[in-house]
Amino acid sequence: MTAYSDRICGPEQTWSRIEALLPRFGITRLSRLTGLDRIGIPVWNAVSPNARSIVINQGKGITDIDAKVSAAMEALERAVAGAPLVATRHASRRDFMEAGETCLPLDIFVAAGQAFLAEEEKLDWLTGHDVVTGDRVWVPRDAICLDRTDIAPRFWQSSDGLASGNSETEAILHGLLERIERDADRLWRLLPREKRLATAIDPTGFGDPVVDALVGRFRDAGLDLRLFDITSDLAIPTYAAVLGDVGMRDKKAPLFHDATVGYGTHPIAVRAVIRALTEVAQSRLTYISGARDDLFAETFTRPLAPETRALFEALPTTPKAYAAPSGDAAALLAHCLEVLAAAGITPVVAVPLTDASLPVSVVKMVVPTLENPEGARRHAVGSRALSRMLFGTS
Repeated sequence: MTAYSDRICGPEQTWSRIEALLPRFGITRLSRLTGLDRIGIPVWNAVSPNARSIVINQGKGITDIDAKVSAAMEALERAVAGAPLVATRHASRRDFMEAGETCLPLDIFVAAGQAFLAEEEKLDWLTGHDVVTGDRVWVPRDAICLDRTDIAPRFWQSSDGLASGNSETEAILHGLLERIERDADRLWRLLPREKRLATAIDPTGFGDPVVDALVGRFRDAGLDLRLFDITSDLAIPTYAAVLGDVGMRDKKAPLFHDATVGYGTHPIAVRAVIRALTEVAQSRLTYISGARDDLFAETFTRPLAPETRALFEALPTTPKAYAAPSGDAAALLAHCLEVLAAAGITPVVAVPLTDASLPVSVVKMVVPTLENPEGARRHAVGSRALSRMLFGTS
């Protein structure tokens, strides 16, 4: 663990643990994309030609090896999510009730146009556990998996909350941080424009050398950066970075790909900022490379949304200071769980997708109370978003 990482081992050691796994999971190539742009922030991709979800997986980091490992781990976690290496149980909700066991039907993930689960309906379930209580919790397998070969899925499929790590604790922490990030972004987007613009902050106000170096790369590349503190009521630092050419506000007809967005969440604010800054560089290279298979022709012809363009009008202020916990991944996870418990956000369920034969862990984090990204679901929003929409609170 370093000042900028909570991983239990460095990226070189992680690479030595996973390199031999890549062919087994259909990952055929790793590519360095950094040089396609003028920024110089490391971005790599990993290619999985027969993937059940997307073929091109991206990774970013402060250094080249960080980005390379990030891309490989993302490809691994998606491959595992397509075909989890764990047993299933074919049962109904009533079966669990009669056995005195807990199941979550996950109605929030039911796809638009699909029916909610009936009590007697039998399907495959995966076992997870409540991270706070340790209790076993069953969840529908199809609500967890990523399999785009299913043309009419019962559940909305998303990589949100999917994470990998050198240990299960590490994976749980990072999957949970992604859930917190998506919730914060959803709530931030519901604010009126003037309130969203008021969350802009000056990244150099953190006084951190790595943050300053990243900001300098954007400036030297002639790009305009805005950083927004989108932290929710949970007070776990979350930031959105928005990047575009200088003069974006005066451009006559900017297109969707002219501005990119990156996010970062972490109990330690500087680490969250670094994640947002490296991700916005990754997002830009995604458009430049044009290789990712969830990009479509209209991505490069549709106009930039006025709300996104307006973000470049924001005037940055001094960053807010957050109390920073210390310790390893386990300590940081404990901090996040305390925050969620204090806000009444339960349950927090981890669903392991790998077995003990692998040197890495892949989990899917399920936190039904937190908001999800936009998607084709029967329930478009949850209670926190409804509260923001109706009363201005979350």
